[in-house]
Amino acid sequence: MLSNSHRRWAVFWIISAHYLIGYFHRVAPAVVAPELIRTFGISGAALGVLASTYFYAYAAMQIPVGILADSWGVKKTVMAFAALAAAGGIAFGLSPTFGAAIAARIAVGLGVSAFFVCAMKLFTNWFKGSEYARISGLFLAVGGAGWLFATTPLAFTAQHLGWRAAFLCIGGLGLLLVVCTHFWLSDTPCDGPFPSPDESCVGKRPARRDLKEAFALVLTSRQFWTMVIWSFCTNGIQFGFLGLWAGPYLMDVYGLSKPAAGSVLAMVAFAMIIGAPFLGFLSDRVLESRKKVLVASSLTLSLCWAAMAAGHGNFTFGTLCAIFFLMGLTSSAIGTIGATVAKELFPIEMAGVSVGTLNLFPFAAGMLFQPLIGMILDLSGAVSAYPPSAYVPVLWIFLAVSIVAFLSALCLKETRR
Repeated sequence: MLSNSHRRWAVFWIISAHYLIGYFHRVAPAVVAPELIRTFGISGAALGVLASTYFYAYAAMQIPVGILADSWGVKKTVMAFAALAAAGGIAFGLSPTFGAAIAARIAVGLGVSAFFVCAMKLFTNWFKGSEYARISGLFLAVGGAGWLFATTPLAFTAQHLGWRAAFLCIGGLGLLLVVCTHFWLSDTPCDGPFPSPDESCVGKRPARRDLKEAFALVLTSRQFWTMVIWSFCTNGIQFGFLGLWAGPYLMDVYGLSKPAAGSVLAMVAFAMIIGAPFLGFLSDRVLESRKKVLVASSLTLSLCWAAMAAGHGNFTFGTLCAIFFLMGLTSSAIGTIGATVAKELFPIEMAGVSVGTLNLFPFAAGMLFQPLIGMILDLSGAVSAYPPSAYVPVLWIFLAVSIVAFLSALCLKETRR
C-alpha cells in the first residue's frame, strides 16, 4: 500500500500534467499565429477572437468549477473536464474552417478550466499550510513547462510537420491522462482505492459550507476586490501580450525568425519553471510574507514596461531575453502567490469558491486584451505583418496597466499566518 507521502506526490504530478496541457493550449497561438492567419484567411482581430475564445470559455467556468470542486469533488470534476479538453484539442487540429476552429477552441477552454482551481483545492487537502505557496509554485512551474513546449518545440513541429500535428498529439496525451486520473487521483488522503490507514480517516468527511454564505463572504470582501484588480491587470499583460501578441511583436519589430522569437518567448516559460517555486519559497520561508513579494514583483513589472516603451525597437537579442524573463517572473510565475492570497483570505473549506471566483478575472483580462490589441494593430492598415509604429500604443497601454497592478499590490493586507 502506498504511503500518504507517495500518494500525495502522485496526486500532484497527475493534476500538474493536466495543467501543463492547459498552459500549452493557452499560449500556443502566439507561436503559430502566422500559420493560423494563412490557414483560415483571417485578420489580426479575427486571430485575437480565435485565441480569446479559450478565455471566454475558461472564465465562464471558473465559478461553476469552484462549486463543483467543493461539492461534487475534485476527481470527478477533473476527469469530466479533461476528457472535454482532449476532444477539443483533437478537433482543433482537424478543424477545416475558421468556425470549426472557434468551436474546438471553446471546447478546449471549457475543458482545461477545471485544472487550476481543482489543484488549489487538492493542495489544501494533501499538503500543510506552511507548504502551500511552495507546492503551488512547483505546480505553476510545471505549467511553465507547458508554455515552454508551446514555444520552440511547437515552432519546430509547425515548421516540419504542420501546426495541426502538434494539437493532435496533445489531445491524445490528454486522453491518456484521463485514464491516469481515474486510477491514481484522490480528493483527500481518506479517499480513493488506497485510502490512508490512519484512524483519523475513519468516518471523516470534508468540511462543507453553505454556498450562498461562501459567495457572500467572498463578494463582500474589500481585500478580495483589491486582489481582483491586481490579478486582472497582471494577467492582462500575461495573456494579452505574452500569450499571443509577443510573437508577432518580436518578428515585426525586431525582424526575428520564428525559432528566434520562440527562443525569446521561452524565457517566459523558464521564468515560470524557475521563478514560481522560488517565489513560493521566498514567501513561505524567507520573507514570510505574501504582500512584500507581490509589491516587489509588480514594481519590477512596471519597470520592464517602462523600458519596453522607452527603448522600443532598440534592444539586443540578449536584452530582450532578459526583459521577457523578468516579465514572465512578474506576470506569470507570481500567480502562485496571488492564488495563495485568495485561499488565505477565507476559511479553508471555501478554497474552491474563493480561488475559482478570483480566477475568473485573469481570463476576463485575456478576453479583453487579446482582441483589443488585434484591433489596435489593424488600425495600421497592415495585414498579418505590422509596422513597428503600430505597437507603440500597445506598449503604453500595458505600462499603464502594470502601474495599476503595482498600486493594487500596495493596498493589499498581509495574509500569511
